[in-house]
Amino acid sequence: MCGIAALHSRDGDIDTVCAGASAHRMLDRLAHRGPDDSGTRTVGGHTWLGHRRLSIVDLDGGHQPLGGSQGEDDWSLVCNGEIYNHAALREQLPAHAFDSRSDSSAALAVLRTEGPAGLHRLRGMWALCAATPGGRFVAARDAVGIKPLYWAHTDGAVHFASELRAFAPAAQRYVTTFPPGCWWSPEDGLHRFAEAVPARTRDDDWAGLPQQVVEKATFESVTTSVRRHLMADVEVGVFLSGGLDSSLVAAVAAEAYARQGRRLKTFAVGTADSPDLLAARDAAAYLGTEHHEALLDAESAERVLDDVVRCVESFDASLIRSAVPNWFLAELASRHVKAVLTGEGADELFAGYGYYHDRHSSPDALDAELRRTVHTLHGLNLQRCDRVTMAHGLEARVPFLDAGVIAHAMSLPASVKALEDDGMEKGHLRRAFAGRLPERLLWRRKEQFGTGSGAQSVLVPWWATRITDAELAAAVAEEGAPDLRSKEELGYYRIFREAFPDIRPEAVITRFATA
Repeated sequence: MCGIAALHSRDGDIDTVCAGASAHRMLDRLAHRGPDDSGTRTVGGHTWLGHRRLSIVDLDGGHQPLGGSQGEDDWSLVCNGEIYNHAALREQLPAHAFDSRSDSSAALAVLRTEGPAGLHRLRGMWALCAATPGGRFVAARDAVGIKPLYWAHTDGAVHFASELRAFAPAAQRYVTTFPPGCWWSPEDGLHRFAEAVPARTRDDDWAGLPQQVVEKATFESVTTSVRRHLMADVEVGVFLSGGLDSSLVAAVAAEAYARQGRRLKTFAVGTADSPDLLAARDAAAYLGTEHHEALLDAESAERVLDDVVRCVESFDASLIRSAVPNWFLAELASRHVKAVLTGEGADELFAGYGYYHDRHSSPDALDAELRRTVHTLHGLNLQRCDRVTMAHGLEARVPFLDAGVIAHAMSLPASVKALEDDGMEKGHLRRAFAGRLPERLLWRRKEQFGTGSGAQSVLVPWWATRITDAELAAAVAEEGAPDLRSKEELGYYRIFREAFPDIRPEAVITRFATA
């Protein structure tokens, strides 16, 4: 997990572009994403690449930029993320195409052997920029957009970075989100190489199969992904909210670690005696994990609000509300591990939110909405997940959003994801893991993280005392202002606007996007 920045000059004068964009200051603003190492390289006369490293795989040999040693047509590359199938790719591609044991070296090998057309072979969460001395350049991002990437087209140059804060002030007004599942080159433009959710095929027909067969397939898909996401040369922990999704991840990870004679570390946060904290404590005790807790209170939550909004780079109220407890959770976990697994994505795959069922009663409508929300995750929950953890030099991994799990879950008929007779959501997923958790945890009713952790009860009243009805009405009526839904959101918007005065919300924030 890392931070990357890149500048590409259209006219070949990269030194002038670097001076104008303050290239090294771009990288300095990403230092929190990679506290272990940094590297830069000017490639030919047209590209500058920068990298900040959080060492997770190949601790000694993974320095970036990678490549650049095989002649005029060789790629130099900076990559942010994890490529989980790098070992398989080593068996499929020529050995000389790899520079190190680093998983990112698999991306370099693909470019060296197949060019951008081979990027669909990378399985994981990643964003990259690469260039050759001969003038080629490519930027790309994983299909779901788990790892962030932004770009800005200015006169004579294209700028890239992992976070909004990295861009020079003069470039911020041009910044937009780089689209997931795409690669771009100056010669060929923007090309889509993968979709977040694959189209249905004839092989997706589960009709007529016993329920237990389908549940076993779901169990195997999820457990295989969790085990794959434990890949690391450092210890990996789990964010344990006490809800179904993180508890299932913790159960699989704890079993995998136990087989290695290791004890999994889990981390929870909440106000004293909040539902999530109590449930997480119960799950940790059952699984035998080394459990750590962070307590959230009104004073501490209020104290970090500015930092959280600037970190998440959004002012969506529900996103910030859930990011506040995550801030303390990430801070706690970073003192014990360098990477964590989370339960992100399960609700979007298995219809865990109540509104799915309230507003989309037909199976076709439900399936369409699930697909839509998976496509928007990169600018919502995944943005919060990435920013809050990386602010503390911690890598977050999302096994439910593995390509295989997405393909399996979205191949299931929507009727499988309907509410149980008693109104319980995600019955299929719960039954798939029967016996892995006690019934009281396996069938615990869902609470949104900001609610279950106690953050909502702290933050909503706090903003109600600081912003008047008249202020909110004036802000909503202001020409060109985004759609602000509450006093709380107005408060976050003010912090965001102070931090990023030239950023256009409609270009980088999913809920406020006009396109």
